[in-house]
Amino acid sequence: MKKTNPRPFQEDQAQLLALLNALPMCVSFLDAQFRYQFINQTYLSWFGLTSNEVLGRLLPEVIGAAAFELVLPYVEQALAGQNTSYQAHVPYLSGGARDINAQLIPVFSENGTVLGCYAILEDITQKKYLEQIAREQEQRWQHALESAGDGVWDWYPKTGVEIFSKRLKEIYGYEEDEIADLSTELDRRTHPDDIEQMRRDRQAHFDGNTPIYTNEHRVQCKDGLWKWILTRGTVIERDDEGKPVRVVGTHTDISVRKHAEAALSQSEGRLRMALAASQQGLFDSNLQTGVTIVNAEYATMLGFDHANFHESNEAWLSRLHPEDKDTALLAYHNYLNGKTSEYRVEFRQRKQNGEWIWILSVGAIVEYDEKNLPLRMLGTHLDITERKKSEALIWRQANIDALTGLPNRRMFNDRLEHDLQKSRRSGLPLAVFFIDLDHFKEVNDTLGHAIGDALLVEAAHRLQACVRASDTVARLGGDEFTVSLPDQHDPEHVEAIAQNIIARMAEPFHLGNEEIFLSASIGITVYPNDAQSLENLLKHADQAMYAAKESGRNRFSYFTSQLQTAALARMRLTSELRSAITEKQLEVHFQAIVNLASGTIDKAEALIRWPHPQLGMISPVEFIPIAESSGLIAQIGDFVFQQSLHWVKRWRTQYRGQFQISINQSPLEFQADAARYLGWVEQLQQQGLPGQAIFIEITEGLLLDASTKISQKLWQLRDAGIQVALDDFGTGYSSLSYLKKFDIDYLKIDQSFVRNLSSDDSDLALSEAIIVMAHKLGLKVVAEGVETSAQSEILRAAGCDFAQGYLFAKPMPAEQFELLLQRQQQQPT
Repeated sequence: MKKTNPRPFQEDQAQLLALLNALPMCVSFLDAQFRYQFINQTYLSWFGLTSNEVLGRLLPEVIGAAAFELVLPYVEQALAGQNTSYQAHVPYLSGGARDINAQLIPVFSENGTVLGCYAILEDITQKKYLEQIAREQEQRWQHALESAGDGVWDWYPKTGVEIFSKRLKEIYGYEEDEIADLSTELDRRTHPDDIEQMRRDRQAHFDGNTPIYTNEHRVQCKDGLWKWILTRGTVIERDDEGKPVRVVGTHTDISVRKHAEAALSQSEGRLRMALAASQQGLFDSNLQTGVTIVNAEYATMLGFDHANFHESNEAWLSRLHPEDKDTALLAYHNYLNGKTSEYRVEFRQRKQNGEWIWILSVGAIVEYDEKNLPLRMLGTHLDITERKKSEALIWRQANIDALTGLPNRRMFNDRLEHDLQKSRRSGLPLAVFFIDLDHFKEVNDTLGHAIGDALLVEAAHRLQACVRASDTVARLGGDEFTVSLPDQHDPEHVEAIAQNIIARMAEPFHLGNEEIFLSASIGITVYPNDAQSLENLLKHADQAMYAAKESGRNRFSYFTSQLQTAALARMRLTSELRSAITEKQLEVHFQAIVNLASGTIDKAEALIRWPHPQLGMISPVEFIPIAESSGLIAQIGDFVFQQSLHWVKRWRTQYRGQFQISINQSPLEFQADAARYLGWVEQLQQQGLPGQAIFIEITEGLLLDASTKISQKLWQLRDAGIQVALDDFGTGYSSLSYLKKFDIDYLKIDQSFVRNLSSDDSDLALSEAIIVMAHKLGLKVVAEGVETSAQSEILRAAGCDFAQGYLFAKPMPAEQFELLLQRQQQQPT
């Protein structure tokens, strides 16, 4: 026998690794000490990590304490030798969370010892989201139908489970907790004469032969009596073989109608009695003459006086809505010609006053002539206008933004998916815009939400006027809008639309007595060049929009691969910044603020620094914006405050009794809970320090936010004795009214005025003007960026109170700064 060479083990191993990396789910291996020994590529992509950041590290180090606490019981089960599976909502260490379906499989040694476990994670976030949306929609749908008197059912044919609404139970005479046996015995409770037809109608819908399952049958109620039920249903979920998995529908009690129809078929006299007793519109039509007898309820339904109302085929056709006429006539003729087993149709009819109402018309042939041609039809007309309104309202609430009338996120995603499929077929590009209104928050905060809402409505109108009817404009929420532009033959057309939107948004908004100026930043991404999926198109357009904002706003920016790289870098840096806060990597450095008259160091500015263990010192210019956008800025601010509190107490005790430390405050920190600054005041009191030991530095832009919460927080600080400095004065709005309104203590002259300072230039004139103005208002002045003795002397001669800069000292760790204070104390006075 010819031998074949076995495939090399290395080749098998490489193919297995390639297979694991290609899987759309996370695969990892944890040893018995909770250390990662293997992860596939999907795991790294999910969490934005590198293999060096995972392999060999402990589980809690990689996923964070919160996620570790959540999954620990399941991991311990697996490491105890049990196959384990679970679903959980797991938070990311870097922020956000993901719904997962997890399987943990233990691995044993030859002697039965557990070596570790494999973890296989499937992302079910989208599935959970869709299930939640479906549940909410079903609740609204069920409420609307029940308000119209229908009972709602939800049936799973494979398992036999059937869920009934409260109204449906009431129809059968049951209390809410008495219905347990009805789902298992529903067919048994159906009248024997009706059950076969019910099953045939149901199967016809299951097989796809009818668009909806409808049937009328009798059901025995709790008291033993029979009721006629109209059931309507539809399959909303099928398995891979096309078999129904879930069917939903309604039961309507039509006993009154059925009893009336039975009475009508027996005699003319009983017909009149039934017509008079019924609460529905009833008709008795001669199909050969067109003459129809109706009851008073039907005439009243249409707003006519019954005595003067004469129904006929011609009159009925004249009242039908133009959009419904073909549907109604088709249902009518299909039934008369034997193509359908019943006459049932919904249409709109015009009332005498011109209003339109929705009618459910149901009928049956009850008499044939000697040639076996249909002669007589009996039926009912039911006003279903309120039900139709409820259905329309449910659809609108699920798909339309209530404020602007634009499609919401859900509907936009549907439209965009449709446009993507269309582009795949046609081969034409599809452009997606992500639009954010610049400075909208300031308008909302200063002028109120009513003006803000009116502005959003007007912005929506302007956006719609800039695009074609075939394009989709949507509001995602807040001041964020999106646009889908399919069938783009010319790239210049996309730019022209973007420029037009920017120009329209830059026009003044006249709202009431207000004239408001805004602008828009637009991110643009194009299918298929920039992304293949809906999620990535929107994500990349969002990234491009932020690039437009960072470039100065009031412009558009296309997505580039560099933006994606930058976004990933920001994401990684955000994750590392969280770790840095947790692991106490951040440091507070201090820069001396010198009294120009005495030459003494009276104050210091606290500055945050991040010595990264691998990347070295990371500039605050790089990580502070990330801290602001990720919500970490308040934690960093609290850390700076606590460090400053420790050192200012020490330095006031040992070196200078009136020593102060200034702390920079981001505008976003002022958006935090008001209790935060009350906590600062309490900590000062606990340390036995006066409020004057600390002063905070804010920007001019913060003062322009005239919202009550900003003002209240500034006054909270002032009431506690904490002083306020206005940073970078002269580079922004520089409004004197704000200086007086908020009782500022210090002005800090920006280093841009100081850098080229000489005895005869305009910068000196500006600096002198600022100093004189500040002193007139009772404010002290601090000059930033002083690097030469000449600059220091000019400022001192101009009357400047304090200065800081490299001439005196660079920012340095607290221990080094304390040496400066020691040397100053040792110098002879």
